[in-house]
Amino acid sequence: MSEYRSLKGTVVAITGASAGVGRATARDLVKAGARVVLGARRKERLDALVEELGGSEVAVAVVGDVRQPNHSNELVAAAVEHFGQLDSFIANAGIGIYGGILDPTDDDLTTMIDTNFTGTVWSVRAAVRQFDAAGKGGDIVIISSVAGLRGGDDEAVYAGTKFAQVGLAGSIDRELRPRGVRVTTICPAGIETEFAIGRGRTEGDPSLAEYLRAEDISDMVRIVLEQPRRVRTTQWHIRPASQES
Repeated sequence: MSEYRSLKGTVVAITGASAGVGRATARDLVKAGARVVLGARRKERLDALVEELGGSEVAVAVVGDVRQPNHSNELVAAAVEHFGQLDSFIANAGIGIYGGILDPTDDDLTTMIDTNFTGTVWSVRAAVRQFDAAGKGGDIVIISSVAGLRGGDDEAVYAGTKFAQVGLAGSIDRELRPRGVRVTTICPAGIETEFAIGRGRTEGDPSLAEYLRAEDISDMVRIVLEQPRRVRTTQWHIRPASQES
C-alpha cells in the first residue's frame, strides 16, 4: 500500500479562493497541515477566510484579478516572502456563463475566456518560474470541468475554455515532468456553489441538491498532493452519483 505524503509545512497558492472550491480547498489543506496563499478579487471574503483558518501564521491573502499576469506573480512572491517556499499551485479561478452562442455579450465572453483560460496560463507560468528557481519540482492542479471533455447545449464558449485548460495541462505535463513538476487536471461535473448563479443557474433550484459539493473537489486536490512523488494523476473526473457519465 502506498504511503501518502504529509502536507504539514507545505505551501500552496490557490486562485479563486474566496468562495466555492477554492475556499473549501484552503480549509481542507490547512486542516492537513499546509500553509496557504489565497488569491481572489474580494478582499473582505479573503480577510475573513484568513482569520477563520488561523491568521497569518498559516494563511496570507493577495487581492487581485487572475486575468492580470501580475496577480499570479504576486501569489508566488507572497508564498516565498511569508513562508519561504512554494510547493503547489492550484489554478482554480473560473466563471461560468451559459446560453446559446449569441446570448452572452461580447464583454461577458471576453471576461470568461480571460478568467478561465488566460488566467490559468498566467498561474502556470508563475508557478513554473518558482519551481525552476527552487529546483525542487512541485505540483500544479488545474480545476477544469467535464465540459472540457465533451461539448454540451448552451455552454459552447464555456466548454471551449475548459477544453483549452485540458489541452494546456496535457502539454505541460509532458514538458514539465522531467523537471519534477506534476500536473493534474480535475474535471468535475456540476457543483453546488454560487458558480454561474444568475448566468445560467438559478439560486434555490431543486436540481442543485443533487450536484457535487465543493468539499468533494477539495478532497480530490488534497489526495493528489498527498500522493508519493513516484505517483502522478494526470486527469480526474468526478460526477454526482445521480448523473449519467
